[in-house]
Amino acid sequence: MTGMFDLHCDTILRLVEGGRLRGMEGGHLDIPRLRRGGSLAQCFAIFVPERAYAPEAGPDGADRYVKRAYGAFLRELEANQEDIRQARSLAEIEENRRAGRLSAVLTIEDAVSLDGKLERLDQYAGMGVKMVSLLWNNENSLGYPTSPDAARHALGLKPFGLEAVERMEELGIAVDVSHLSEGGFWDVVRVGKKPFAASHSCARALQDHPRNLTDRQLRAIADRGGVVGVNFCAEFLHSKSGDGKDLTTAEDIARHLLHMKNVAGVDILALGSDFDGIDNRLAFGDFGGMEALARALGQWFSEEELEAICWKNAWRLFGEIWG
Repeated sequence: MTGMFDLHCDTILRLVEGGRLRGMEGGHLDIPRLRRGGSLAQCFAIFVPERAYAPEAGPDGADRYVKRAYGAFLRELEANQEDIRQARSLAEIEENRRAGRLSAVLTIEDAVSLDGKLERLDQYAGMGVKMVSLLWNNENSLGYPTSPDAARHALGLKPFGLEAVERMEELGIAVDVSHLSEGGFWDVVRVGKKPFAASHSCARALQDHPRNLTDRQLRAIADRGGVVGVNFCAEFLHSKSGDGKDLTTAEDIARHLLHMKNVAGVDILALGSDFDGIDNRLAFGDFGGMEALARALGQWFSEEELEAICWKNAWRLFGEIWG
């Protein structure tokens, strides 16, 4: 079995706005591009935009948005059921692959919609949500986001955040620490028992950005059996050159993958593109160029390591969490 198991995209945002999974105008992925790029499984995140929980949105605005986005996701899967279906288990991903179908794994980016209500996690599990990132860029009922301010970056999870991590593990939902403060990260390490993911993050030693992970964090993820999906966002991969060049290349991605391998081992490595959530140029174009990206990464990694990066590590992670 081969293919790409990408841990993060924001394409559902485009679906909510009327986009379609077949023949999507612009952006980074749709069904034809998923096929060209060799997709095995794509994690589709319901990203909760700030407008959904602004005061003018009223109470439960974020939860209503999650349900609306879920409806848009289901609409597109229903319209294209011969090509792509939601997968809630590794067995369903394998079933889809054998039938020549793509697999869509539903996730949530920013648990702001929980709003202190643990029962919503059970509702989301019923929808087939298989991974949830605790934070985005704003404080919520669980904790605090990454910050350039050292004191804020050290803030840990709130009591509800600790409860949510434990409940997610009980439900077989992967905990995602991308965007989470470093203090919150160490709380996940302390209270969690299962492997966890940083679905779309890079290495702080190579690019000193608070969204990136320190070597100590990388080793902690590896020690727990987790993975890091390297983000394709140029801002997290490298500093812009003097002429304002904003481009991601295979070499940029390889730098971070190689550093993570050297610090924490090959088993931590995965891909977390952030497709449709980033706006810089990509040397390999879009999802349709993913197999070309993999071939380019072959300059630095063996065939066995490439399989681990492209799908096997993500497969192992979710196998341990989903059961």
